[in-house]
Amino acid sequence: MFVQHPEDSPYRRHLEPNAANYAPLTPLSFLDRAADIHPAHVAVVHGGTRLDYAQLRERCRRLASALTGRGVRPGDTVAVMAPNIPAMVEAHYGVPGAGAVLNALNIRLESETLAYILAHSRARVLIADTSFADVLEPALATLDRPPLVVDIEDTADGRRIGAISYEELLAEGDAGRPLLLPADEWQAISLNYTSGTTGRPKGVVYHHRGAYLNAVGNSLVWSMPQHPVYLWTLPMFHCNGWCFPWGISLQAGTHVCLRKVEAGAIWSAFADEGVTHLCGAPIVMSTILNAPEPVRRPFAQPVRMMTAASAPPAALLEGMAELGIDITHVYGLTEVYGPATVCAEQPGWAALPSAERARLKARQGVRYPVLEGLAVMDAGTMTDVPADGATIGEIMMRGHIVMKGYLDDPAATEGAFQGGWFHTGDLAVMHEDGYVEIKDRAKDIIISGGENISSIEVEGALFRHPAVLDAAVVAMSDVRWGEVPCAFVELKDGQEASEADLIRHCRDLIAHFKAPKRVIFGDLPKTSTGKIQKAVLRARLRPDDR
Repeated sequence: MFVQHPEDSPYRRHLEPNAANYAPLTPLSFLDRAADIHPAHVAVVHGGTRLDYAQLRERCRRLASALTGRGVRPGDTVAVMAPNIPAMVEAHYGVPGAGAVLNALNIRLESETLAYILAHSRARVLIADTSFADVLEPALATLDRPPLVVDIEDTADGRRIGAISYEELLAEGDAGRPLLLPADEWQAISLNYTSGTTGRPKGVVYHHRGAYLNAVGNSLVWSMPQHPVYLWTLPMFHCNGWCFPWGISLQAGTHVCLRKVEAGAIWSAFADEGVTHLCGAPIVMSTILNAPEPVRRPFAQPVRMMTAASAPPAALLEGMAELGIDITHVYGLTEVYGPATVCAEQPGWAALPSAERARLKARQGVRYPVLEGLAVMDAGTMTDVPADGATIGEIMMRGHIVMKGYLDDPAATEGAFQGGWFHTGDLAVMHEDGYVEIKDRAKDIIISGGENISSIEVEGALFRHPAVLDAAVVAMSDVRWGEVPCAFVELKDGQEASEADLIRHCRDLIAHFKAPKRVIFGDLPKTSTGKIQKAVLRARLRPDDR
């Protein structure tokens, strides 16, 4: 419930916002503060390149000024397609610093989808790494009004397709011109497209206020100190890197760029750059844990990792703890700026057996301090489900870090906000201690003989087998039960396990009816953010099994 002081209240008369006591929230202010206070501190590391905060601010100002000089106006879209390199960090300040909206493109998309996004977003400029020329050129050829293309020459791979290079564009800009700040914190700062697994991708619009607050929220829930050394294993195109391009600068930290996520590069960054923080899906944890011995390097500093996507299997959490890497489990979606809940660790958990502690830490947890509402509801009645850890409902959110809406899609926006809450589509239970635990996506729950089976629970059991590297479970048609679990499993190199072995293993850990009835071995298809593509796996089933 909201209240407002009446107009005749003395707390309203002559106490209006003005230039002295009010400024719209924007994460662009983080860069200026860091450059003013720590101008010589290393801001960006990329191979042999080192940029301090004074240099980073200069380059971001040049980018903003040059875009304006090239005709970009407030409210225009500027698309960027690049891996985690310095230009992507700079774009998070330079593009909105010109008053424009940043659309960071998924680097694994195919030409047709890229063409759709560039057209739908009305991109005026496309800044692209030359390694993506082969996929971008066909996309651009289909557009009636293609954007100005700017080539980032960060690698010998690929070829030039743009009218100008990124460094040439920066040279056109004025390093003395401050970034343009929004007149209204509700103004759009970025545009992020959903994965589009059930149709055309939707354009999720973020505002300056939400980006500012989620960057602050990340620092709060992680207890992030000044000058963190952050390794870019999470794609910056994914929810704007969960707002960490802005959040690391908030703490005057160092952005350690990583063009490609590889075990050797990660371990080297731990040892050589003193990395203290990183983010990523559980697949990144597997990459670290299963790194061959020759690439492993000793490191002395504590390391903290924030992970999301599906709940990390207990075996992964235990393995990371043995390496001295502390895991913070968060949960969110593109529509809420990335992470919006955190499994906040309670004091008594440290004394628990490792398996029990891992089980508790695998829950999605409680709301971020910058999220105003988190609930598990019956989507039909919009009432809270009992906090009994068993009754399944849909996760709902409301507050500062919920998107503005979907670009040019009022029907989808209205549906997402039905009843005054954002509908996540994720099914979960609410525990007695107030912690949320996801049981499945609404589309992934397996209903067998009238009983709900969480694919996540079955996957967790599979992960506890020593030979399993990765696993995913989907529903398979069954004449008797309607649906039963089917497991897709990727084994570790040099390890062996049969279908019977894994089914027996699961039956030892979970209810027999929840164990997979079939196991299919092979590589698992993943999205660019490390999520397993279950729709692709369902398509691999025999027609009679779907």
